[in-house]
Amino acid sequence: MIVSLLYKVTRKLLSVPAVLLRSETVKDAELLVLRHENAVLRRQLAGPVRYEPADRLWFAALAGLVDRRRWREVFPVTPGTLLAWHRTLVARKWDYSARRRTGRPPTRAATKSLVLRLARENPRWGHRRIQGELARLGHHIAHSTVWQILHDAGIDPAPRRTGPTWREFLTAQAQGIIAADFLHLDTVLGRRLYALAFLEHGTRRLHITSVTANPTQAWTTQQARNLTADLGHRTESLRFLLRDRDGKYSQTFDAIFQSDDLRVIKSAPQAPRMNAHCERVIGTIRRELLDHILITGESHAHQVLKTYEDHYNRHRPHQARDQLSPEARQHPAAVHDLAAHRPHRTRILGGLINEYRQAA
Repeated sequence: MIVSLLYKVTRKLLSVPAVLLRSETVKDAELLVLRHENAVLRRQLAGPVRYEPADRLWFAALAGLVDRRRWREVFPVTPGTLLAWHRTLVARKWDYSARRRTGRPPTRAATKSLVLRLARENPRWGHRRIQGELARLGHHIAHSTVWQILHDAGIDPAPRRTGPTWREFLTAQAQGIIAADFLHLDTVLGRRLYALAFLEHGTRRLHITSVTANPTQAWTTQQARNLTADLGHRTESLRFLLRDRDGKYSQTFDAIFQSDDLRVIKSAPQAPRMNAHCERVIGTIRRELLDHILITGESHAHQVLKTYEDHYNRHRPHQARDQLSPEARQHPAAVHDLAAHRPHRTRILGGLINEYRQAA
């Protein structure tokens, strides 16, 4: 672009004396050509003659002042070469390829900073978990983009965890399944406590019962009654209860769900993958909560689990629901002005878990 502009200015300046003094200008132009050719030869006495871009520009500009029939006698190159130089200069003038961007637009610096902030404040989150939190905040970017941002920053993006392998039944009947499994935890003094976790496959809504150190059949049956009372009319959309063959479940436990037209399905012995969704959510509770907090007793355990249950159902995004929380119906509107919509952090359980929302 600069070469073309310089060439154009040179031609304009040289055209002024050509109009005023036609005969004298032609002679002067021939002398200028010969002088410049001598300068080129002196510059390259030790090697072959090579014309730099500035030489080509000067010769092409002077060509307009010399009669085309005398080009062969005046210029050190052939007329075809001179015309080719001129065509190259004109082509460069109209070449916009250097200014044309190709491919996807780059990720904005503010988005990258937000991704790195979430990764720094939540070291146990992988790239898909961060993508889900960004979706809640109105930043809809691909998980591969989050992975690349973390990778470029030297942060482990955490590989994606594969889903359950028992697909044929769970995928077809997910909307009508509620699964149950026992969750155990140990207090700071080594006392083992138990809770019963229920997970609705369709909505991923989590229900955690009260905590006890002695989970008898009577206690388990009472938790079933409490759950059905909390579910209310939602039991109409459920068709199956999936559980293992633990002896703490009784016939009365099954009868409570059967009275609401749920069919009880027992997994095969020693086959935890048949109840993979519930096993996985218990693993999530352990990795995100229980492995990082000291439990002092039953009441403390109950309070901590209920707080996490509220976070899980109300805020935590889920891949199976397109990064929506169990109680969310749709994503918030996309945010374009990141400077005016800075995410606000809410600390849960003393900062063990963070929730992000757009500041009002």
